[in-house]
Amino acid sequence: MDERLQVARLSVASNTVLVIGKVAIGWLIGSVSVISEGIHSGLDLMAALIAYFSVREASKPADESHHFGHGKIENVAGTIEALLIFIAALWIIWEAVHKLQVGGAAPEVSWGALIMALSAGVNYFVSSRLMAVAKKTESVALKADAMHLRTDVYTSLGVLVGLLLLKVTGWWLVDPLVAIGVALLIMKASWDLLHQAFLPLLDSRLPEEEEEQIQERIERHAAKYVNVHEVRTRRSGAERHIDMHMVFCKRQSVEETHEISDTVEKEIQELYPKSSVLIHQEPCNERCGECKLGNNRGNR
Repeated sequence: MDERLQVARLSVASNTVLVIGKVAIGWLIGSVSVISEGIHSGLDLMAALIAYFSVREASKPADESHHFGHGKIENVAGTIEALLIFIAALWIIWEAVHKLQVGGAAPEVSWGALIMALSAGVNYFVSSRLMAVAKKTESVALKADAMHLRTDVYTSLGVLVGLLLLKVTGWWLVDPLVAIGVALLIMKASWDLLHQAFLPLLDSRLPEEEEEQIQERIERHAAKYVNVHEVRTRRSGAERHIDMHMVFCKRQSVEETHEISDTVEKEIQELYPKSSVLIHQEPCNERCGECKLGNNRGNR
């Protein structure tokens, strides 16, 4: 089975168990911070399911209806995940503010502390596995899922500290205030994920660092062409799309220019294996003064 699907299933399974545990314990002990973590994990579960199905669909090859493949499904999934998390954060704040207004007794914290510690440990392990596979396969959906779970690690630890403080002081205000802090962290994670997942849907260019690496591969062969212009880049899921216009001396043979183009394409794909490179070959105008003749033809 595809490694991406294996870790996506692991995420679904772990989140299912944690959602049930957090919500049940939070409800029994009357802790809004623990319940908020349960809702957070519920969103993580939904995100894990979206990630699983999006990775499965994105791995399908290009077909008659999708000539450029299905990679953007991962970006759509990541955008949906980010919006769902933001909505959950608003709900947590609403519940916490309501508890601050009406007041309440301090909840029993023992079972809540136990489920928070367990949640932090499990999610740290699963998020590490997800991130490792996401980096290896450059999966946007798995990276989003990993970031969700890593945020859950920190928020679970935050709730754990809040519950321990509550046990020591007996101040019931600690519980809703910690829940609000959790919600704010969730909102920050939501914004980061939305920025990462949504921009590729607008065909935004690759990061500057990646474009510089691509340019370096092109310039390795500068002596064999006149110039390169209109270099365009974009990303679709785990795939990168790069196209450019490469100008050659008009006296170079078609076979020679094709060989040079293939070499440039191969080196870019060695840098980024999941990339599609399109090079449009153009003859130069001798009047430009850059076309060299004789033994040095094609040099700058």
